Amino acid sequence: MIIFPAIDIIGGKPVRLYKGDFSTAKQVSADALETAISFQKAGCEWIHMVDLDGSLKKEPVNADTFISVAKETSLKVELGGGIRTMQDIDFYVNNGISRIILGSVALKNPQLVKEAVAEFGDVIAVGIDAKNGYAATEGWIESSDVYFTDLAKRMEDIGVKTIIYTDISKDGTLAGPNIDQLVEINKAVSCDITASGGITAIGDILTLRAEKLYGAICGKSLYEGTLDLREAVEVCK
Repeated sequence: MIIFPAIDIIGGKPVRLYKGDFSTAKQVSADALETAISFQKAGCEWIHMVDLDGSLKKEPVNADTFISVAKETSLKVELGGGIRTMQDIDFYVNNGISRIILGSVALKNPQLVKEAVAEFGDVIAVGIDAKNGYAATEGWIESSDVYFTDLAKRMEDIGVKTIIYTDISKDGTLAGPNIDQLVEINKAVSCDITASGGITAIGDILTLRAEKLYGAICGKSLYEGTLDLREAVEVCK
């Protein structure tokens, strides 16, 4: 299982949110690149980054920050937030981003996902974020009546190979991941499933690994010190 340490960006600075609420944004480190380098030193191969400003503005906002991490470290960057067009995807891919996460457009514009997968293949991942099991969009502000596994199946049919699943009620809470929903989506599709939201301690990592998840995104647990990143990476080798 791959450990993805997370850096969410607002105004060029690393922040964390509580349950996706932008009013709870708290800066967690001084510099994204320095933080990314510390993740690299801990043995990580990947990093998960989100353009939170982009999510709200529906266009890339903090591109320089993500590109600098891709160019100045050996980490492979997976990036989501505000990516809405083929031009956005092409720009990031040509500037060293290893994986592009399409979120809101998966629900609102599945044709774009289809075109992106046809053009870029496994570089394209889909982020499914849910409240009470139903997909939410636009920085988690809008809800829908689409059940999370139904959306996952649609994405699988399009050709998506990687899905990041977030239970919004768990995000930033340090309350443990939603194992039941993660197992449900992992069984529903053949895609690689990355768990996001609520991961707190090494026990959560071991549980997710035992359930054969592809990856685990760790954010607040690293900044609050409840999870040792080097240990997490080691147990997943």
